[in-house]
Amino acid sequence: MLADVYAGRVGIAEVCDASPYLLRAARFHGESSEVTCPVCRKERLTEVSWVFGEGLKHLSGSARTPQELDRMDGAQVEFSVYVVEVCRSCGWNHLVQSYVLGTPEVPGPRARRRTAGQ
Repeated sequence: MLADVYAGRVGIAEVCDASPYLLRAARFHGESSEVTCPVCRKERLTEVSWVFGEGLKHLSGSARTPQELDRMDGAQVEFSVYVVEVCRSCGWNHLVQSYVLGTPEVPGPRARRRTAGQ
C-alpha cells in the first residue's frame, strides 16, 4: 500500500484514516516508537495496544498501556492484544502485531451459583 502512495496511485487521504478514537487512544495510552511515519515523515509513530476477550467484559475493545497489560497478564483469563502503529499528525495507521496474554482457563466444572435461599 505504501508503494502505491509513493507512486501516486493511492491518495494520502485513503491511507491516513485513523479514527478520532484511535488518535485519542494514542495520546493517552500509546507508547512512542523509534519509527518515523512513512507517509508524512513529520513525527515518530505511536504504538497503541488494544485488548479483546470474552473474559475481559467491559474492558474488551479498549486501549491499554504496557503497564496495564503487565497487570492484566496474571489477573485475567486469556485475551488477545493487537498493537497498532498510528501517526498522530497525518492519521496513518496499521496493525504491527498481535499476541495472547493472560492465564489459560482452568479445566473442570464451574462453581455453582448460589440462590438467595442458600
